[in-house]
Amino acid sequence: QVQLVESGGGLVQPGGSLRLSCAASGSIFSTGAMGWYRQAPGEGRELVARITLGGVPNYKDSVKGRFTISRDNAKNTVYLQMNSLKPEDTAVYYCNTYPANYYAWGQGTLVTVSS
Repeated sequence: QVQLVESGGGLVQPGGSLRLSCAASGSIFSTGAMGWYRQAPGEGRELVARITLGGVPNYKDSVKGRFTISRDNAKNTVYLQMNSLKPEDTAVYYCNTYPANYYAWGQGTLVTVSS
């Protein structure tokens, strides 16, 4: 059974930071790349960052230099450190494999950037 549980979201002021965590079942985590995705109100879901099994990251242009994706393979956990947050980063954030596994979407964690 595939299971992904995201946590760490919340309300933060512009310029602030949050660290998201995603605990994954071992079977899905060990197969390869993982990604963080987000869906803003009224928008489609988009890939924000991804990381290979070996730890090589890749980012959406708008978050480069502000977000850092990492993974702990021993803990089956992937992280997203988000700094210098902007109102346009407001969204529900999800983790999944990359490419995404349709059946693996979790509940996500809401990030709201507002003053």
